[in-house]
Amino acid sequence: VQLQASGGGLVQAGGSLRLSCAASGRTGSNYVMGWFRQAPGKEREFVASIIWSTGRTYYTGSVKGRFSISRDDARNTAYLQMNSLKPDDTAVYYCAANYRAYASSAYYTQHRMYDYWGQGTLVTVSS
Repeated sequence: VQLQASGGGLVQAGGSLRLSCAASGRTGSNYVMGWFRQAPGKEREFVASIIWSTGRTYYTGSVKGRFSISRDDARNTAYLQMNSLKPDDTAVYYCAANYRAYASSAYYTQHRMYDYWGQGTLVTVSS
């Protein structure tokens, strides 16, 4: 499985961006696609995830109501729509696929439980 993230850039506070994560290879449908982010000097943190087969979504508290994760099964692509961006959202954003712990939502927020990672895309929000 290969993941290709794109869509990052520079945006002013209050603006929007949409990130994409294109999956290729033998992806199947029994997995969770997640978005994580890592700011300079900080640990990688969970942002959002979606169960590919059902579309059920999960979010970290700081992005609820502002970010929306979705997927296009035909294109094998996941999206992260980010609205009302804040300077604190500045980070490298990574998409990742979780197969090993697909059946347990307790692991969806843990980056160590994800098997495949995209290369990251930089989001910079200016104040």
